[in-house]
Amino acid sequence: MIDLAALASLRAVDTHGSVVAAADALGFTPSAVSQQVKRLEKQTGVPLLERVGRGVMLTDHGRHLVDAGGRLLADLEEVESTLHRRAGAVAGRLRLTAFSTAMRGLVAPVVRALRDAHPDLALSLTEREPWDTVDLVGSGQSDLGVVHRWGDVPIAIPDHLLATVVARDVADVVVHRTHRLADRSAVTPHDLVDEDWIATPEGTICRQWLTRMYAGTGRLPRIAHTAMEFDSHLALVRAGLGIALVPRLGRQPLGVELVGVPAHDPEPTRDVIAVHRRSMADSPAVLAVLDALRREQTPGSAGP
Repeated sequence: MIDLAALASLRAVDTHGSVVAAADALGFTPSAVSQQVKRLEKQTGVPLLERVGRGVMLTDHGRHLVDAGGRLLADLEEVESTLHRRAGAVAGRLRLTAFSTAMRGLVAPVVRALRDAHPDLALSLTEREPWDTVDLVGSGQSDLGVVHRWGDVPIAIPDHLLATVVARDVADVVVHRTHRLADRSAVTPHDLVDEDWIATPEGTICRQWLTRMYAGTGRLPRIAHTAMEFDSHLALVRAGLGIALVPRLGRQPLGVELVGVPAHDPEPTRDVIAVHRRSMADSPAVLAVLDALRREQTPGSAGP
């Protein structure tokens, strides 16, 4: 009989490209993952991994097992979800992954209420970037992911995942209170063409949106400083080093030194989306978390 836990480990090795990376993603030690794969090879009687340089890759046998076994794991997950639905049980362990501002502004506020309402539900939280989150949910290493989509900047979601919009967020142009735009009721990209920006790194979704925001100006945003976390953006704006486009979701209070100025033409908005595997569509635990996230106040409805 094929060990399903070992099969999940083999799939993680395939997804992450090494035993060490798979172990880190699964929360195991590398030796534990290696032992599981060796046990699987003993059970099947065929080699499943081969060494390539310093890493490993699946053999043809390993590829067949992961592809066919993935369907088996999905079927079992669907059976389990249906059983829980029939029993009306919001129970079990649910792994939730979210981006940083959603973790602070959306997920954290609802987790305590979920635990109080459903004492048999155990939630495990992890913070990751949206693309990583989609990969983790898609490969079965997380059960529910919270990602964001800015305007028309796409985020690829595989067909075997379902996506639900749970909130809508708005970003403001944050400036120092002494800045020339601090007293404006709103600004457009044309008002910002000569400004120094504090932005997220190249290739991030937020950076892509900032670039597209300038589309009608014939210019590109002038990036003076780069930082991953929006809290760092606020600190740099507070120091007078530039301006920043900062979402309201999970944003710390601006205090007396900073001002959030609404932007329009276009308005910088993003959908906050929850993704899960289709095989968990009937899971009462997944449905309970989705309902809780949707009930939380829509972030963009608050003032700047």
